[in-house]
Amino acid sequence: MVIHSAAILVQKFSESYWMRSARSLSSVRPPVADKREAILRAATQVFARNGYFNSKVADIASAAGVADGTVYLYFKSKEEILHSIFDRTVDEAVKETREELQEVADPREKLRRIAYRHLERLGADRDLAVVFQVELRGSTKFMEEFSAAGFAAYLALIRATIEEGQRAGVFRAGLNAKVVSKILFGALDEMATNWILSRRRYKLAPLADQVLDIFLNGVSA
Repeated sequence: MVIHSAAILVQKFSESYWMRSARSLSSVRPPVADKREAILRAATQVFARNGYFNSKVADIASAAGVADGTVYLYFKSKEEILHSIFDRTVDEAVKETREELQEVADPREKLRRIAYRHLERLGADRDLAVVFQVELRGSTKFMEEFSAAGFAAYLALIRATIEEGQRAGVFRAGLNAKVVSKILFGALDEMATNWILSRRRYKLAPLADQVLDIFLNGVSA
């Protein structure tokens, strides 16, 4: 009986120990479903701090808290990681902006919302802004690939808003909507780049109002 009772106590202690250990490990290690996201977040930080071409997969794995081999379970290469950061961010931007624009009728207000969300998104994550404004433009090859990818969908969203305003008589009918959309994007893009390079610290999103004021009203007195 004594031996039997001791065995039961050992068994219960062992079960309790492993349950505590499992809970401890689960609190330290990210769930499997989150590993891809953790890698993308780590890569954004590593690319922004070290530069894309100076970064290694091992650096990303270390920052994500996973083994090098784990990165390759989700991505074939460092270049694919960069593509994934771009695709995820643009897809989210297009989806969220489209949903918000459904609640707005005035094309001018729609453009203001697009501009504000554009700068707000980059202003909320400096590392992401550096990747978008600097690292994605590190080579002609990159720029060609990303221009042909989700970036076209984002420009199409701006263009559709311009065309909507033209049909409503709010914007000049004779303007080339494609060119106009690129001009607006270019202005926002420049604001984001200046924000990154500036030694001053200021909020980026409020600049959308200044951009839209000039864009919609011009510079003439």
